[in-house]
This record gives sequence, structure tokens and C-alpha cells, in this order.
Amino acid sequence: MKVLVVFVLAIAAASAGVLPQIEPVHPRDRITKPTINGRITNGKNAVANQFPYQVGLSFVSLKGSWWCGGSIIDNSWVVTAAHCTDGASYVTVYYGAIDRFSPQFTQTVSKSSWIQHANYNAKTINNDITLIKTPSVSFSAAVKKIKLPAIASSYSNYVGETAVASGWGMTADTKPGATKNLQYADLTVIANSVCQKTYGYLVVTSKVICVATTNAISTCQGDSGGPLALDGTLIGITSFGAEDGCEIGLPAAFTRVTSYLDWIKANSGIVG
Repeated sequence: MKVLVVFVLAIAAASAGVLPQIEPVHPRDRITKPTINGRITNGKNAVANQFPYQVGLSFVSLKGSWWCGGSIIDNSWVVTAAHCTDGASYVTVYYGAIDRFSPQFTQTVSKSSWIQHANYNAKTINNDITLIKTPSVSFSAAVKKIKLPAIASSYSNYVGETAVASGWGMTADTKPGATKNLQYADLTVIANSVCQKTYGYLVVTSKVICVATTNAISTCQGDSGGPLALDGTLIGITSFGAEDGCEIGLPAAFTRVTSYLDWIKANSGIVG
């Protein structure tokens, strides 16, 4: 009888949107699946100096390597996703690149140089944020910081706003791995209540921001940790999407930066 009650409660929780209807997955962890559409997932080619705050991050661990994105928020700090740093031993930071193989310069730092959120939870994808401390860099047209939102008592939820995501992620579900040229896409922020219908309340908390992925335009594998920017301000960090593919039209999700401004300030001293 107890087992039956638990089972019934589980069904009720799922129907209420607590549990995900679609399994969320970090872009870093996505397994390529075939699609007949073949559409460009990440939108348009970036041009030189268009996203000077964007960095590429090449992580290495004892078990392998992977590519992520990040955002410069100060001369000595980059912010990315916790699922990118999780399990890595060191990272090479690529600055000022359009072609990811031809950056302006690189820096390599070990895991002792980053601060992964202590409460990052890989199962619920909560607190998906890491700060990486780097040697100080000089800013130029190709390498600049992006503004953080100002610390305030309240914030817009950004619903209906069009923000821009950028990265070297897969350009289609059928493409293998990260792409050579930096891509960007304009994406419309949707209400968390809409996003929760796909991923559930346990995953889509108030600390998550979601966007619609119409016309198969979305973040994808290789974009993890990269920026979602609105009017030159960092509002999101690429976190997760649908397990079945980037082009299927389900929401893409980001860590909501306004929820972590106090954490960023406490760990780096940086304020918006």
C-alpha cells in the first residue's frame, strides 16, 4: 500500500510540473542524434570584435576533454557554467577569437584557479555557475568585459525581451562537435512557467532563465557556459536544453545572472 501511495504521489508531482516531462541535458553532455532538418542551430556568423567578451574554454581532465564558452567580467575573471568546470583539471582560455583555432592569445590555468559554486547540483542543474580567476589581461577592441546587471532590490524577469546568445556550439544536430567560427542567435525570453511545462519546477527554479527556440535556432553542444546578453549586459549563462536535440523547438535554459550577483561579488569583488 505504501508503494502504491508513493507511485500515485510521483504521478501527481509529474503532472503538476514538478518533475521534467523532457529530460534536461547540458550542451556539453549532449549526444549527437540524427535529424532530417539540417537547419542552422546557432544562427549567424559573428564578425571581428562583435562579441569581445566571449571566450572559448578548452577543458581537460583525466577522462577526456571538452569545449565550453565563457564571458569576461573583469581583467582577471571569467564566468562560465559549473557543469563545464566539473571534473576538469585545467582549462585553456581563448581570447578574442572568431575562428576558435585563431585566438588573439590564450591562457592556461588549473582548477585551483576557479570557484565552482559549492551547491552546484548536477541532477537538478541548480547553481550552474563557476568563476575562473586568470592572470590579468589588457583590454582591446577584440577583448573586453561585459557588464553585469546592477545590484538592485528587484529585477525584470526579461520575459518578451530579445537577447543574444553566442558560442562555437554545433550548428545542427547532425554536426559533430563544436564549430570553427563563432555563431550567435537572437532568442526571445519566455516565462519560467512555460519552461517548467517541459523541464519541471525542480529544474526550472527562479534562478533559471529560459528562451524560445523557434525555427530550430538554439544553443547546442559546445555553447555550454557561454553568454546570453541583453543590451550589452550579461543576463544568462548557457546551462541546458532538451536531451532529444537542439532543433526540436523546446526551450533552452540559462543560469540567471541576477540571482548570483551577491555570490559573484563575495567571491571576486566584482559588482555590476
